[in-house]
Amino acid sequence: MQVAAHGRRAGQFGDNVPVRNKRLGLNTLQMFVAAATERSMSAAATHTGTTQSAVSQGIRQLEDDLGVVLFDRRRRPLVLTAAGLTLLNRARALLAESARMRSEVLEASRGIAPEVTVGLVDSFAATCGPSFIRELLHKTVRLSVGRGLTPYHGEKLLARELDIAITTDTFEGLDGLVHRRVYSEQFLVLAPKGTVRRRVDREMLVKHAASAPLIRFNSKSHLGSKVETFLRRAGVRTMSRLEVDNADTLVAMVAGGIGWAVTTPTCLIQGLQHLASVQVEVLSGVHGGRSMYVLGREGEHEKLFETCYEATVGAVKEMLLPTLTRLAPHVVDQIQLEPALGGTD
Repeated sequence: MQVAAHGRRAGQFGDNVPVRNKRLGLNTLQMFVAAATERSMSAAATHTGTTQSAVSQGIRQLEDDLGVVLFDRRRRPLVLTAAGLTLLNRARALLAESARMRSEVLEASRGIAPEVTVGLVDSFAATCGPSFIRELLHKTVRLSVGRGLTPYHGEKLLARELDIAITTDTFEGLDGLVHRRVYSEQFLVLAPKGTVRRRVDREMLVKHAASAPLIRFNSKSHLGSKVETFLRRAGVRTMSRLEVDNADTLVAMVAGGIGWAVTTPTCLIQGLQHLASVQVEVLSGVHGGRSMYVLGREGEHEKLFETCYEATVGAVKEMLLPTLTRLAPHVVDQIQLEPALGGTD
């Protein structure tokens, strides 16, 4: 890497001597920074692994190229001039950036991404996020993680605000995106303790809807929309009384006896602190659910996409399934992981 330099040399070289544009080499800047830091040419030579003569000649050439005096050589130890101090500050920043660039290029060649921004749907972030992020940190230099509602993930990917999303929608209407399903999960019914049977069929859903209010997910959320579609297709009419923004609030409201809800195993674990006060039942004869996907831009970050997929599967196996097995074993089979050999959709 080289940087263009221009200007004129002051002091002993005369103020009116024009200086042509030059290229400053990084090795010369490293010798200058070492001399300025150590305040000694000989110490700079030791620091950079070269000779004192090479350091002295390099700094003389740097002064010639810039047209300025960098050191007051009449004083010992060496003292920087105003021009030298300015160059020192800029050179340190430039050398640091050069080192970062080299590191990122080398790491990229080994499959390590430099800077990655990942978006996680709330329920996945709250249940599997720590395991997923822990694994991804081994494959990135700098990781930024955001969470939020699914509907915004597609637009943020296309706007390059995200590199990868773990989300529940494939955004089929948006061109330039690729997805791969990680797992699918069936809807569950939540009610206060002792109010429903072990399995809930359509008839039981209709009775339940007639006797108590349904606690809904936010209608702007992808899950909220999926639940509404499921109930409509099942012919279940519900009282619209209460909407909530997240899964832990939904479980808390059911635990408080306010109403009943339709949710998923992942969202159930998001509200696990209230799990002891709710009854969790699986559906019988009626089916509905959602899937979790890794979503990315077509033709970009292919290694990162695969890394995120593997990290997502690992997080489900490490955190979500064991937690369900411990707290609600009868719903574990409501989650189906995709076959290991599945490809990118």
